[in-house]
Amino acid sequence: MAMAMMTMRRAAALSARHILASSSSRIASLRHMSADAGAAMEKIRVAGLLRTQGLIAGQWVDAYDGKTIEVQNPATGEVLANVSCMGSRETSDAIASAHSTFYSWSKLTASERSKALRKWYDLIISHKEDLALLMTLEQGKPMKEALGEVNYGASFIEYFAEEAKRIYGDIIPPTLSDRRLLPVGVVGAITPWNFPLAMITRKVGPALACGCTVVVKPSEFTPLTALAAADLALQAGIPAGALNVVMGNAPEIGDALLQSTQVRKITFTGSTAVGKKLMAGSANTVKKISLELGGNAPCIVFDDADIDVAVKGSLAAKFRNSGQTCVCANRILVQEGIYEKFASAFIKAVQSLQVGNGLEDSTSQGPLINEAAVEKVEKFINDATSKGANVMLGGKRHNLGMTFYEPTVVGNVSNDMLLFREEVFGPVAPLIPFKTEEEAIHMANDTNAGLAAYIFTKSIPRSWRVSESLEYGLVGVNVGIISTEVAPFGGVKQSGLGREGSKYGVDEYLELKYICMGNLG
Repeated sequence: MAMAMMTMRRAAALSARHILASSSSRIASLRHMSADAGAAMEKIRVAGLLRTQGLIAGQWVDAYDGKTIEVQNPATGEVLANVSCMGSRETSDAIASAHSTFYSWSKLTASERSKALRKWYDLIISHKEDLALLMTLEQGKPMKEALGEVNYGASFIEYFAEEAKRIYGDIIPPTLSDRRLLPVGVVGAITPWNFPLAMITRKVGPALACGCTVVVKPSEFTPLTALAAADLALQAGIPAGALNVVMGNAPEIGDALLQSTQVRKITFTGSTAVGKKLMAGSANTVKKISLELGGNAPCIVFDDADIDVAVKGSLAAKFRNSGQTCVCANRILVQEGIYEKFASAFIKAVQSLQVGNGLEDSTSQGPLINEAAVEKVEKFINDATSKGANVMLGGKRHNLGMTFYEPTVVGNVSNDMLLFREEVFGPVAPLIPFKTEEEAIHMANDTNAGLAAYIFTKSIPRSWRVSESLEYGLVGVNVGIISTEVAPFGGVKQSGLGREGSKYGVDEYLELKYICMGNLG
Protein backbone atom coordinates (compact mmCIF):
# COMPACT_ATOMS: atom_id res chain seq x y z
CA MET A 1 0.00 0.00 0.00
CA ALA A 2 2.80 2.39 0.98
CA MET A 3 4.66 1.43 -2.21
CA ALA A 4 1.53 2.13 -4.26
CA MET A 5 1.06 5.51 -2.58
CA MET A 6 4.70 6.41 -3.24
CA THR A 7 4.31 5.41 -6.90
CA MET A 8 1.18 7.51 -7.19
CA ARG A 9 2.93 10.51 -5.59
CA ARG A 10 5.90 10.06 -7.92
CA ALA A 11 3.58 9.85 -10.93
CA ALA A 12 1.72 12.94 -9.75
CA ALA A 13 4.99 14.81 -9.28
CA LEU A 14 6.19 13.78 -12.73
CA SER A 15 2.83 14.81 -14.19
CA ALA A 16 2.99 18.18 -12.42
CA ARG A 17 6.54 18.75 -13.68
CA HIS A 18 5.42 17.82 -17.20
CA ILE A 19 2.47 20.23 -17.04
CA LEU A 20 4.71 22.97 -15.61
CA ALA A 21 7.33 22.37 -18.31
CA SER A 22 4.66 22.33 -20.99
CA SER A 23 3.16 25.54 -19.60
CA SER A 24 6.58 27.22 -19.41
CA SER A 25 7.30 26.15 -22.99
CA ARG A 26 3.97 27.56 -24.15
CA ILE A 27 4.59 30.86 -22.33
CA ALA A 28 8.07 31.11 -23.85
CA SER A 29 6.61 30.38 -27.27
CA LEU A 30 3.97 33.09 -26.84
CA ARG A 31 6.61 35.60 -25.71
CA HIS A 32 8.63 34.79 -28.83
CA MET A 33 5.55 35.25 -31.01
CA SER A 34 4.74 38.57 -29.33
CA ALA A 35 8.27 39.86 -29.87
CA ASP A 36 8.09 38.89 -33.54
CA ALA A 37 4.70 40.58 -33.87
CA GLY A 38 5.99 43.77 -32.27
CA ALA A 39 8.88 43.96 -34.71
CA ALA A 40 6.54 43.23 -37.60
CA MET A 41 4.10 45.98 -36.60
CA GLU A 42 6.98 48.45 -36.39
CA LYS A 43 8.06 47.46 -39.91
CA ILE A 44 4.53 48.09 -41.21
CA ARG A 45 4.39 51.43 -39.36
CA VAL A 46 7.69 52.53 -40.91
CA ALA A 47 6.35 51.55 -44.35
CA GLY A 48 3.46 53.94 -43.74
CA LEU A 49 0.78 51.27 -44.09
CA LEU A 50 -0.61 51.18 -40.57
CA ARG A 51 -3.94 53.00 -40.68
CA THR A 52 -6.50 52.90 -37.88
CA GLN A 53 -9.07 55.46 -39.07
CA GLY A 54 -11.84 55.11 -41.63
CA LEU A 55 -11.54 56.58 -45.11
CA ILE A 56 -14.31 59.00 -46.14
CA ALA A 57 -14.04 61.44 -49.05
CA GLY A 58 -10.30 60.88 -49.23
CA GLN A 59 -9.77 61.82 -45.57
CA TRP A 60 -8.75 59.57 -42.68
CA VAL A 61 -11.34 60.12 -39.97
CA ASP A 62 -12.08 58.89 -36.45
CA ALA A 63 -15.47 57.54 -35.42
CA TYR A 64 -17.67 60.53 -34.70
CA ASP A 65 -18.28 59.39 -31.13
CA GLY A 66 -14.61 58.56 -30.61
CA LYS A 67 -15.23 54.82 -30.10
CA THR A 68 -12.65 52.25 -31.13
CA ILE A 69 -12.43 48.47 -31.41
CA GLU A 70 -9.45 46.23 -30.76
CA VAL A 71 -7.79 44.26 -33.54
CA GLN A 72 -6.14 41.18 -32.07
CA ASN A 73 -3.49 38.77 -33.26
CA PRO A 74 -5.26 35.36 -33.20
CA ALA A 75 -1.94 33.58 -32.65
CA THR A 76 -1.18 35.39 -29.39
CA GLY A 77 -4.28 37.29 -28.33
CA GLU A 78 -2.34 40.54 -28.11
CA VAL A 79 -3.90 43.78 -29.33
CA LEU A 80 -2.32 44.95 -32.58
CA ALA A 81 -4.21 48.24 -32.87
CA ASN A 82 -7.36 50.10 -31.94
CA VAL A 83 -9.34 51.16 -34.99
CA SER A 84 -12.28 53.52 -35.35
CA CYS A 85 -15.63 51.90 -34.54
CA MET A 86 -17.99 53.53 -37.02
CA GLY A 87 -21.74 53.34 -37.46
CA SER A 88 -24.64 54.73 -39.47
CA ARG A 89 -23.59 58.40 -39.48
CA GLU A 90 -20.13 57.73 -40.84
CA THR A 91 -21.56 55.28 -43.38
CA SER A 92 -24.09 57.84 -44.59
CA ASP A 93 -21.29 60.36 -45.13
CA ALA A 94 -19.24 57.73 -46.98
CA ILE A 95 -22.24 57.00 -49.23
CA ALA A 96 -22.72 60.71 -49.92
CA SER A 97 -19.03 61.02 -50.79
CA ALA A 98 -19.21 58.03 -53.15
CA HIS A 99 -22.38 59.39 -54.74
CA SER A 100 -20.94 62.84 -55.42
CA THR A 101 -17.71 61.35 -56.81
CA PHE A 102 -19.56 58.88 -59.03
CA TYR A 103 -20.40 61.50 -61.64
CA SER A 104 -16.80 62.62 -62.18
CA TRP A 105 -15.23 59.14 -61.87
CA SER A 106 -17.71 57.51 -64.26
CA LYS A 107 -17.15 60.26 -66.85
CA LEU A 108 -13.42 59.57 -67.06
CA THR A 109 -12.38 57.61 -70.09
CA ALA A 110 -11.86 53.88 -69.69
CA SER A 111 -8.18 54.45 -70.37
CA GLU A 112 -7.89 56.96 -67.51
CA ARG A 113 -9.57 54.59 -65.04
CA SER A 114 -7.39 51.77 -66.34
CA LYS A 115 -4.18 53.71 -65.68
CA ALA A 116 -5.20 54.49 -62.09
CA LEU A 117 -6.04 50.84 -61.42
CA ARG A 118 -2.77 49.71 -62.97
CA LYS A 119 -0.84 52.06 -60.69
CA TRP A 120 -2.75 50.66 -57.70
CA TYR A 121 -1.75 47.15 -58.78
CA ASP A 122 1.91 48.21 -59.06
CA LEU A 123 1.84 49.71 -55.55
CA ILE A 124 0.25 46.57 -54.06
CA ILE A 125 2.95 44.40 -55.63
CA SER A 126 5.74 46.71 -54.51
CA HIS A 127 4.41 46.49 -50.92
CA LYS A 128 3.44 42.80 -51.01
CA GLU A 129 5.75 41.72 -48.18
CA ASP A 130 4.37 44.41 -45.85
CA LEU A 131 0.77 43.61 -46.79
CA ALA A 132 1.36 39.89 -46.27
CA LEU A 133 2.95 40.57 -42.90
CA LEU A 134 -0.02 42.67 -41.83
CA MET A 135 -2.43 39.97 -43.02
CA THR A 136 -0.62 37.25 -41.08
CA LEU A 137 -0.66 39.35 -37.93
CA GLU A 138 -4.39 40.11 -37.94
CA GLN A 139 -5.76 36.97 -39.63
CA GLY A 140 -3.23 34.30 -38.65
CA LYS A 141 -2.53 32.57 -41.97
CA PRO A 142 1.08 31.55 -42.72
CA MET A 143 3.26 34.07 -44.53
CA LYS A 144 3.48 31.87 -47.63
CA GLU A 145 -0.31 31.86 -47.90
CA ALA A 146 -0.49 35.59 -47.16
CA LEU A 147 2.00 36.35 -49.93
CA GLY A 148 -0.07 34.15 -52.20
CA GLU A 149 -3.19 36.12 -51.31
CA VAL A 150 -1.51 39.44 -52.04
CA ASN A 151 -0.54 38.21 -55.51
CA TYR A 152 -4.01 36.74 -56.00
CA GLY A 153 -5.75 39.87 -54.75
CA ALA A 154 -3.57 42.13 -56.88
CA SER A 155 -4.33 40.01 -59.95
CA PHE A 156 -7.96 41.22 -59.88
CA ILE A 157 -6.84 44.85 -59.98
CA GLU A 158 -4.49 44.10 -62.89
CA TYR A 159 -7.13 42.09 -64.75
CA PHE A 160 -9.89 44.68 -64.40
CA ALA A 161 -7.48 47.52 -65.19
CA GLU A 162 -7.13 45.83 -68.57
CA GLU A 163 -10.82 44.88 -68.80
CA ALA A 164 -11.86 48.50 -68.20
CA LYS A 165 -10.89 49.27 -71.82
CA ARG A 166 -13.03 46.40 -73.14
CA ILE A 167 -16.44 47.29 -71.70
CA TYR A 168 -18.47 47.67 -74.87
CA GLY A 169 -22.08 48.26 -75.81
CA ASP A 170 -23.59 46.89 -79.02
CA ILE A 171 -24.89 48.55 -82.15
CA ILE A 172 -27.69 46.45 -83.66
CA PRO A 173 -27.82 47.44 -87.35
CA PRO A 174 -31.18 45.97 -88.47
CA THR A 175 -33.21 48.27 -86.20
CA LEU A 176 -30.72 51.09 -85.83
CA SER A 177 -30.91 50.56 -82.08
CA ASP A 178 -28.09 51.39 -79.70
CA ARG A 179 -27.37 49.37 -76.58
CA ARG A 180 -25.20 51.03 -73.93
CA LEU A 181 -23.64 49.64 -70.79
CA LEU A 182 -23.64 52.08 -67.88
CA PRO A 183 -22.06 51.81 -64.41
CA VAL A 184 -24.62 50.89 -61.78
CA GLY A 185 -23.60 53.70 -59.38
CA VAL A 186 -22.57 53.55 -55.73
CA VAL A 187 -21.66 50.04 -54.54
CA GLY A 188 -21.74 48.80 -50.95
CA ALA A 189 -19.11 46.04 -50.58
CA ILE A 190 -19.16 43.93 -47.40
CA THR A 191 -16.16 41.60 -47.06
CA PRO A 192 -15.07 38.77 -44.72
CA TRP A 193 -12.04 38.23 -42.52
CA ASN A 194 -10.62 35.06 -44.11
CA PHE A 195 -9.23 36.85 -47.20
CA PRO A 196 -8.74 40.45 -46.00
CA LEU A 197 -7.33 41.70 -49.32
CA ALA A 198 -8.53 39.46 -52.14
CA MET A 199 -12.22 39.69 -51.26
CA ILE A 200 -11.94 43.47 -51.47
CA THR A 201 -9.99 43.67 -54.72
CA ARG A 202 -12.28 41.08 -56.36
CA LYS A 203 -15.20 43.50 -55.80
CA VAL A 204 -13.58 46.93 -55.92
CA GLY A 205 -11.48 46.18 -59.04
CA PRO A 206 -14.39 45.61 -61.45
CA ALA A 207 -16.55 48.27 -59.75
CA LEU A 208 -13.95 51.00 -60.25
CA ALA A 209 -13.12 49.74 -63.73
CA CYS A 210 -16.77 50.21 -64.77
CA GLY A 211 -16.92 53.71 -63.30
CA CYS A 212 -18.72 52.86 -60.05
CA THR A 213 -17.70 54.27 -56.68
CA VAL A 214 -17.52 52.09 -53.58
CA VAL A 215 -18.09 52.04 -49.83
CA VAL A 216 -16.23 49.06 -48.35
CA LYS A 217 -17.12 47.55 -45.00
CA PRO A 218 -14.29 45.12 -44.06
CA SER A 219 -14.55 42.64 -41.20
CA GLU A 220 -13.96 44.13 -37.78
CA PHE A 221 -11.51 41.25 -37.19
CA THR A 222 -9.21 42.22 -40.08
CA PRO A 223 -9.59 45.91 -41.02
CA LEU A 224 -5.88 46.77 -41.11
CA THR A 225 -5.16 45.09 -44.46
CA ALA A 226 -8.19 46.81 -46.01
CA LEU A 227 -7.06 50.23 -44.75
CA ALA A 228 -3.52 49.68 -46.02
CA ALA A 229 -4.87 48.72 -49.47
CA ALA A 230 -7.09 51.81 -49.49
CA ASP A 231 -4.09 53.99 -48.64
CA LEU A 232 -2.25 52.57 -51.66
CA ALA A 233 -5.32 53.27 -53.81
CA LEU A 234 -5.15 56.95 -52.82
CA GLN A 235 -1.44 56.99 -53.61
CA ALA A 236 -2.23 55.47 -57.01
CA GLY A 237 -4.50 58.38 -57.89
CA ILE A 238 -7.91 56.84 -57.26
CA PRO A 239 -9.79 60.09 -56.52
CA ALA A 240 -11.09 61.04 -53.09
CA GLY A 241 -14.56 59.61 -52.58
CA ALA A 242 -14.25 56.88 -55.21
CA LEU A 243 -13.16 54.38 -52.54
CA ASN A 244 -14.35 54.77 -48.94
CA VAL A 245 -13.79 52.42 -45.99
CA VAL A 246 -15.94 52.23 -42.85
CA MET A 247 -15.64 49.59 -40.14
CA GLY A 248 -17.06 48.94 -36.71
CA ASN A 249 -20.73 48.43 -35.87
CA ALA A 250 -21.73 45.89 -38.53
CA PRO A 251 -25.54 46.08 -38.08
CA GLU A 252 -25.55 49.89 -38.21
CA ILE A 253 -23.25 50.03 -41.24
CA GLY A 254 -25.24 47.33 -43.02
CA ASP A 255 -28.57 49.06 -42.36
CA ALA A 256 -27.23 52.39 -43.61
CA LEU A 257 -26.08 50.77 -46.86
CA LEU A 258 -29.38 48.95 -47.32
CA GLN A 259 -31.61 51.93 -46.57
CA SER A 260 -29.78 54.43 -48.75
CA THR A 261 -31.37 55.08 -52.15
CA GLN A 262 -27.97 56.30 -53.37
CA VAL A 263 -26.46 52.82 -52.96
CA ARG A 264 -27.51 50.97 -56.09
CA LYS A 265 -25.77 47.65 -55.49
CA ILE A 266 -24.72 45.42 -52.59
CA THR A 267 -21.94 42.87 -53.01
CA PHE A 268 -21.22 40.50 -50.11
CA THR A 269 -19.00 37.56 -49.28
CA GLY A 270 -19.81 35.74 -46.05
CA SER A 271 -22.28 33.46 -44.36
CA THR A 272 -25.52 32.31 -45.96
CA ALA A 273 -27.54 33.60 -42.99
CA VAL A 274 -26.22 37.15 -43.32
CA GLY A 275 -26.53 36.96 -47.11
CA LYS A 276 -30.25 36.20 -46.81
CA LYS A 277 -30.72 39.22 -44.54
CA LEU A 278 -28.93 41.46 -47.03
CA MET A 279 -31.02 40.05 -49.85
CA ALA A 280 -34.22 40.78 -47.95
CA GLY A 281 -33.00 44.25 -46.94
CA SER A 282 -32.09 45.12 -50.53
CA ALA A 283 -35.68 44.53 -51.63
CA ASN A 284 -36.99 47.79 -50.09
CA THR A 285 -34.90 49.90 -52.47
CA VAL A 286 -34.65 47.22 -55.22
CA LYS A 287 -30.85 47.13 -55.29
CA LYS A 288 -28.79 44.91 -57.53
CA ILE A 289 -27.13 42.29 -55.37
CA SER A 290 -24.38 39.70 -55.74
CA LEU A 291 -23.72 37.17 -52.99
CA GLU A 292 -20.90 34.70 -52.46
CA LEU A 293 -22.11 32.64 -49.52
CA GLY A 294 -21.28 29.49 -47.59
CA GLY A 295 -20.21 26.21 -49.11
CA ASN A 296 -20.24 22.55 -48.18
CA ALA A 297 -17.78 21.34 -50.78
CA PRO A 298 -17.58 17.63 -51.60
CA CYS A 299 -14.26 16.16 -52.69
CA ILE A 300 -14.89 12.88 -54.53
CA VAL A 301 -12.01 10.42 -54.92
CA PHE A 302 -12.82 7.61 -57.36
CA ASP A 303 -11.05 4.27 -57.34
CA ASP A 304 -9.39 5.06 -60.69
CA ALA A 305 -7.74 8.20 -59.28
CA ASP A 306 -4.00 8.67 -58.93
CA ILE A 307 -3.64 8.36 -55.14
CA ASP A 308 -0.72 10.77 -54.90
CA VAL A 309 -2.54 13.41 -56.95
CA ALA A 310 -5.73 12.90 -54.94
CA VAL A 311 -3.94 13.21 -51.58
CA LYS A 312 -2.06 16.34 -52.64
CA GLY A 313 -5.18 17.95 -54.10
CA SER A 314 -7.44 17.01 -51.18
CA LEU A 315 -4.88 18.32 -48.70
CA ALA A 316 -4.73 21.67 -50.51
CA ALA A 317 -8.51 21.86 -50.85
CA LYS A 318 -9.10 21.07 -47.17
CA PHE A 319 -6.34 22.70 -45.15
CA ARG A 320 -5.69 25.97 -46.96
CA ASN A 321 -6.01 28.81 -44.43
CA SER A 322 -6.53 26.17 -41.72
CA GLY A 323 -9.80 25.12 -43.34
CA GLN A 324 -11.23 28.64 -43.16
CA THR A 325 -12.31 29.18 -46.77
CA CYS A 326 -15.72 28.90 -48.41
CA VAL A 327 -14.33 26.50 -51.04
CA CYS A 328 -12.58 24.16 -48.59
CA ALA A 329 -13.33 20.47 -49.06
CA ASN A 330 -15.87 19.90 -46.30
CA ARG A 331 -16.62 16.24 -47.11
CA ILE A 332 -14.08 13.87 -48.64
CA LEU A 333 -15.93 11.02 -50.34
CA VAL A 334 -13.69 8.03 -51.14
CA GLN A 335 -14.70 4.99 -53.20
CA GLU A 336 -14.58 1.80 -51.14
CA GLY A 337 -11.96 0.08 -53.32
CA ILE A 338 -9.26 2.59 -52.34
CA TYR A 339 -10.66 3.93 -49.06
CA GLU A 340 -8.07 2.31 -46.77
CA LYS A 341 -5.15 3.11 -49.06
CA PHE A 342 -6.23 6.73 -49.48
CA ALA A 343 -6.97 7.19 -45.76
CA SER A 344 -3.52 5.92 -44.82
CA ALA A 345 -1.72 8.18 -47.30
CA PHE A 346 -3.91 11.18 -46.44
CA ILE A 347 -3.36 10.83 -42.69
CA LYS A 348 0.38 10.62 -43.27
CA ALA A 349 0.24 13.84 -45.31
CA VAL A 350 -1.85 15.62 -42.65
CA GLN A 351 0.63 14.58 -39.96
CA SER A 352 3.32 16.52 -41.83
CA LEU A 353 1.44 19.82 -41.50
CA GLN A 354 3.27 22.16 -39.14
CA VAL A 355 1.06 24.13 -36.74
CA GLY A 356 2.40 27.44 -35.48
CA ASN A 357 2.66 31.20 -35.76
CA GLY A 358 2.23 32.32 -39.34
CA LEU A 359 5.36 34.46 -39.02
CA GLU A 360 7.51 31.32 -38.80
CA ASP A 361 8.77 29.90 -42.10
CA SER A 362 8.02 26.29 -41.13
CA THR A 363 4.34 26.97 -40.37
CA SER A 364 1.73 25.56 -42.75
CA GLN A 365 -1.25 25.79 -40.36
CA GLY A 366 -1.97 28.95 -38.39
CA PRO A 367 -4.57 29.60 -35.69
CA LEU A 368 -8.31 29.83 -36.15
CA ILE A 369 -9.63 33.39 -36.16
CA ASN A 370 -11.04 33.40 -32.60
CA GLU A 371 -12.33 31.33 -29.70
CA ALA A 372 -15.81 31.04 -31.21
CA ALA A 373 -14.31 29.36 -34.27
CA VAL A 374 -12.56 26.77 -32.08
CA GLU A 375 -15.73 26.12 -30.12
CA LYS A 376 -17.62 25.51 -33.36
CA VAL A 377 -15.04 22.92 -34.44
CA GLU A 378 -15.28 21.23 -31.04
CA LYS A 379 -19.07 21.17 -31.32
CA PHE A 380 -18.88 19.45 -34.72
CA ILE A 381 -16.35 16.89 -33.47
CA ASN A 382 -18.41 16.09 -30.36
CA ASP A 383 -21.55 15.71 -32.47
CA ALA A 384 -19.78 13.33 -34.86
CA THR A 385 -18.21 11.12 -32.20
CA SER A 386 -21.48 10.93 -30.27
CA LYS A 387 -23.10 9.51 -33.41
CA GLY A 388 -20.45 6.89 -34.16
CA ALA A 389 -17.63 8.67 -35.99
CA ASN A 390 -14.05 7.99 -34.96
CA VAL A 391 -11.21 10.48 -34.78
CA MET A 392 -8.35 9.06 -36.84
CA LEU A 393 -5.97 11.95 -36.21
CA GLY A 394 -6.02 15.09 -34.06
CA GLY A 395 -9.42 16.01 -32.70
CA LYS A 396 -8.35 18.47 -30.02
CA ARG A 397 -6.81 21.86 -29.36
CA HIS A 398 -3.14 22.13 -30.13
CA ASN A 399 -0.73 22.37 -27.22
CA LEU A 400 0.24 25.88 -28.38
CA GLY A 401 -3.02 26.98 -26.78
CA MET A 402 -4.88 30.13 -27.87
CA THR A 403 -6.96 29.34 -30.96
CA PHE A 404 -4.70 26.68 -32.45
CA TYR A 405 -6.39 23.40 -33.34
CA GLU A 406 -4.77 20.16 -34.46
CA PRO A 407 -5.26 19.18 -38.12
CA THR A 408 -7.89 16.47 -37.80
CA VAL A 409 -9.14 13.48 -39.80
CA VAL A 410 -12.45 11.84 -38.88
CA GLY A 411 -13.74 8.50 -40.19
CA ASN A 412 -17.17 6.81 -40.29
CA VAL A 413 -18.92 10.13 -40.94
CA SER A 414 -22.61 9.82 -41.91
CA ASN A 415 -25.16 12.24 -43.34
CA ASP A 416 -26.88 12.87 -40.00
CA MET A 417 -23.76 14.55 -38.57
CA LEU A 418 -22.99 18.28 -38.55
CA LEU A 419 -19.71 17.50 -40.30
CA PHE A 420 -21.74 16.29 -43.29
CA ARG A 421 -24.59 18.82 -43.20
CA GLU A 422 -22.82 22.10 -42.41
CA GLU A 423 -19.59 23.98 -43.10
CA VAL A 424 -17.10 23.31 -40.30
CA PHE A 425 -14.73 26.17 -41.26
CA GLY A 426 -11.77 24.59 -39.53
CA PRO A 427 -8.97 22.03 -40.02
CA VAL A 428 -11.21 18.94 -39.94
CA ALA A 429 -11.35 16.43 -42.81
CA PRO A 430 -14.26 13.95 -42.68
CA LEU A 431 -13.69 10.76 -44.72
CA ILE A 432 -16.84 9.13 -46.12
CA PRO A 433 -16.81 5.87 -48.13
CA PHE A 434 -19.10 5.30 -51.12
CA LYS A 435 -19.77 2.41 -53.50
CA THR A 436 -20.95 3.76 -56.86
CA GLU A 437 -20.63 6.90 -58.93
CA GLU A 438 -24.37 7.50 -58.61
CA GLU A 439 -24.18 7.27 -54.82
CA ALA A 440 -21.28 9.74 -54.72
CA ILE A 441 -23.17 12.26 -56.85
CA HIS A 442 -26.28 11.90 -54.68
CA MET A 443 -24.26 12.40 -51.47
CA ALA A 444 -22.40 15.37 -52.94
CA ASN A 445 -25.62 17.10 -53.99
CA ASP A 446 -27.42 16.37 -50.72
CA THR A 447 -27.02 19.92 -49.38
CA ASN A 448 -28.47 23.40 -49.81
CA ALA A 449 -25.01 24.70 -50.69
CA GLY A 450 -23.57 24.73 -54.19
CA LEU A 451 -20.32 26.66 -54.34
CA ALA A 452 -17.33 24.39 -55.06
CA ALA A 453 -16.73 20.68 -55.62
CA TYR A 454 -13.69 18.55 -56.43
CA ILE A 455 -13.29 15.21 -58.19
CA PHE A 456 -10.28 12.97 -58.70
CA THR A 457 -10.31 10.44 -61.54
CA LYS A 458 -8.19 9.38 -64.52
CA SER A 459 -11.26 8.90 -66.68
CA ILE A 460 -12.04 11.74 -69.09
CA PRO A 461 -15.65 10.60 -69.71
CA ARG A 462 -16.25 10.33 -65.96
CA SER A 463 -14.71 13.74 -65.30
CA TRP A 464 -17.20 15.36 -67.71
CA ARG A 465 -20.14 13.23 -66.63
CA VAL A 466 -19.69 13.86 -62.92
CA SER A 467 -18.79 17.54 -63.32
CA GLU A 468 -22.03 18.16 -65.20
CA SER A 469 -24.05 16.22 -62.59
CA LEU A 470 -22.69 18.12 -59.60
CA GLU A 471 -24.92 21.03 -58.53
CA TYR A 472 -22.05 23.45 -57.94
CA GLY A 473 -20.84 26.65 -59.56
CA LEU A 474 -17.18 25.58 -59.49
CA VAL A 475 -15.70 22.12 -60.08
CA GLY A 476 -12.03 21.21 -59.81
CA VAL A 477 -10.90 18.05 -61.63
CA ASN A 478 -7.68 16.54 -60.25
CA VAL A 479 -6.76 19.84 -58.64
CA GLY A 480 -7.36 21.37 -55.20
CA ILE A 481 -6.83 25.09 -55.85
CA ILE A 482 -9.29 26.38 -58.43
CA SER A 483 -9.80 30.14 -58.04
CA THR A 484 -8.22 32.57 -60.51
CA GLU A 485 -8.96 36.09 -61.68
CA VAL A 486 -9.70 34.97 -65.26
CA ALA A 487 -12.45 32.47 -64.37
CA PRO A 488 -15.97 33.22 -63.04
CA PHE A 489 -16.31 32.52 -59.33
CA GLY A 490 -19.72 31.92 -57.75
CA GLY A 491 -22.23 29.35 -56.58
CA VAL A 492 -25.70 27.98 -57.16
CA LYS A 493 -28.55 27.06 -54.79
CA GLN A 494 -28.03 28.81 -51.42
CA SER A 495 -24.36 29.56 -52.08
CA GLY A 496 -25.11 32.83 -53.77
CA LEU A 497 -26.00 34.93 -56.79
CA GLY A 498 -23.81 36.35 -59.53
CA ARG A 499 -20.17 35.84 -60.47
CA GLU A 500 -16.90 37.51 -59.52
CA GLY A 501 -13.71 37.58 -61.57
CA SER A 502 -13.38 37.09 -65.34
CA LYS A 503 -15.17 39.13 -67.98
CA TYR A 504 -18.47 38.02 -66.45
CA GLY A 505 -17.59 39.75 -63.18
CA VAL A 506 -17.83 43.11 -64.92
CA ASP A 507 -21.51 42.57 -65.70
CA GLU A 508 -22.36 42.71 -61.98
CA TYR A 509 -21.49 46.42 -61.93
CA LEU A 510 -23.23 47.51 -65.13
CA GLU A 511 -26.76 48.43 -66.11
CA LEU A 512 -28.00 47.67 -69.61
CA LYS A 513 -29.55 50.68 -71.31
CA TYR A 514 -31.42 50.52 -74.60
CA ILE A 515 -31.71 53.63 -76.79
CA CYS A 516 -33.91 53.52 -79.87
CA MET A 517 -32.69 56.21 -82.26
CA GLY A 518 -35.21 57.87 -84.57
CA ASN A 519 -34.36 59.86 -87.68
CA LEU A 520 -32.18 62.78 -86.62
CA GLY A 521 -31.98 64.27 -90.10
